[in-house]
Amino acid sequence: APPLAELALTFGPAEYFSLMVLGLVASVVLAHGSLLRAIGMIVLGLLLGVVGTDVNSGTPRFTFDLPELADGINFVVVAMGMFGLGEIISNLEHEETRSVLSMKVGRLMPDRNDFKRIIAPVLRGTGIGSLLGILPGGGAMLASFVSYSVEKKVSKNSAQFGKGAIEGVAAPESANNAGAQTSFIPMLTLGIPSNPVMALMIGAMIIQGIQPGPAVVTEQPALFWGIIASMWIGNFFLIVLNLPMIGLWVRMIMVPYHFLFPGILVFCAIGVFSLNNADFDVYLMAGFGLFGYICSKLEMEAAPMLLGFIIGPMMEEYLRRALLLSRSDPMVFLQRPISATMLVLAAAAMAVVLMPALRKKREEAFVE
Repeated sequence: APPLAELALTFGPAEYFSLMVLGLVASVVLAHGSLLRAIGMIVLGLLLGVVGTDVNSGTPRFTFDLPELADGINFVVVAMGMFGLGEIISNLEHEETRSVLSMKVGRLMPDRNDFKRIIAPVLRGTGIGSLLGILPGGGAMLASFVSYSVEKKVSKNSAQFGKGAIEGVAAPESANNAGAQTSFIPMLTLGIPSNPVMALMIGAMIIQGIQPGPAVVTEQPALFWGIIASMWIGNFFLIVLNLPMIGLWVRMIMVPYHFLFPGILVFCAIGVFSLNNADFDVYLMAGFGLFGYICSKLEMEAAPMLLGFIIGPMMEEYLRRALLLSRSDPMVFLQRPISATMLVLAAAAMAVVLMPALRKKREEAFVE
């Protein structure tokens, strides 16, 4: 993180804008389902992100003369609606056929033979995840796919992948865990979220008056090192809680959903209302909840939209700064080497994933 923070200090508005474009393109490539739908969701997120008062001119934009929208749409309202209420409606629709446990949970601890089989996959997965997790736009998810593909090629038990081979679980899970931790690096040093969870964390930090970026390492050392310490503590408690108490967690998810959803709904409403003590936010959350349900029916992922919503205002700000400094010359993004490299990478990623053979391979990877 410190070397990346030093590099970030050399970034100008053009580099930051291009980096965000690359991150959004990466999230499109890794989104489930249709690429066109993923692009549409990102564009929608970008549009929702510019709702409110223009910082430079003070002009209201896309507010429909509603004073409640003058400060923009709060990301908590969008997240609670899309991921909270949308999921509630989807689960209620399948309440009768909803199955939470397909097999009886048996032995949890790996035996000696299992340990021998997973040591190398775990180490490879951790290395892959640590490197790819730094990439903005879904590095942890990409790490899981890459680790699974690598393990399928090098494993002696590749024929058993998809049928219970422990290597096929150990490698991508190790990569995912490593990627989830290193995804904090671009969030803390560049102020750019690599996934929806990091986007929510950026929103939480901004609410607390902390601006994510290169200065966090030096200006907020307690926060920076506190997050790192919390990873060690959190992983330790995951082991302590999960292994002995797995039976309890299984019983909890077997509670009929119609007993759980009223409480979830109440807590969502209280959380959103407490932001501004405004009924409007609760109604807006309900609207996003309905939209989230429609998206799930149309197989349109909400995650790209949330990334676009968080990154949109920052992209606009850096775009404006770059054009002001270059006197409205759009070639500034191609004249600066780092910016041009990232734009070329973004264009190449889109071109590659649109190739028929690779698109088919991508769909197969998501299914598997």
